[in-house]
Amino acid sequence: MKPVPQATSLRRAPVQRRSAERLTRILDACADLLDEVGYDALSTRAVAQRAGVPIGSVYRFFGNKRQMADALAQRNLERFTAGVTDRLKESGQDGGWRTAMDVVLDEYLAMKRTAPGFSLVDFGNQIPVGARHAEPNHRVADRLTELLSGYLSREPDDDLRRTFLIAVETADTLVHLAFRMAPEGDERIIQETRELLRAYLARVLD
Repeated sequence: MKPVPQATSLRRAPVQRRSAERLTRILDACADLLDEVGYDALSTRAVAQRAGVPIGSVYRFFGNKRQMADALAQRNLERFTAGVTDRLKESGQDGGWRTAMDVVLDEYLAMKRTAPGFSLVDFGNQIPVGARHAEPNHRVADRLTELLSGYLSREPDDDLRRTFLIAVETADTLVHLAFRMAPEGDERIIQETRELLRAYLARVLD
């Protein structure tokens, strides 16, 4: 079982293993119900029932469903980062930024297709979760900058952060378009997205 991140939306972080497992069940139930009923119809009581825990256990961690969705988005980001890291270790550094870009995009597409609740929450972009000043794509771009700067042998400076933010914003918009056009993502739009990112990153990173 992958660890649950210490999400900022948590009222209380789990300390014991049993508590961590209960939090995992709550977030899993939240993700499943998002796919089934959507965010508006989601309720903390329904999550508790699906997770098989008392309603008090949900409120121990979250004050409302928005905080649950935010924690799920944070867990998605942690799992996305872990998946990218594993794939990069397997691929090696021979392909440079092109390999890294394909790995990042492929991992994002895989989560779009398989991760419960991801189509609504992803990393927090779809539902305005958390504080009003929260900017999920900045969060993703910053994480990728930290993760890929060493792989690319570049300084994690403001220029690299801006480059990744533009790439993330572009991919985010076009991938959502692809999945609006087809349930598994319109392959032509995905390929156009890949080519567009390659052209932009080649100009900046080569």
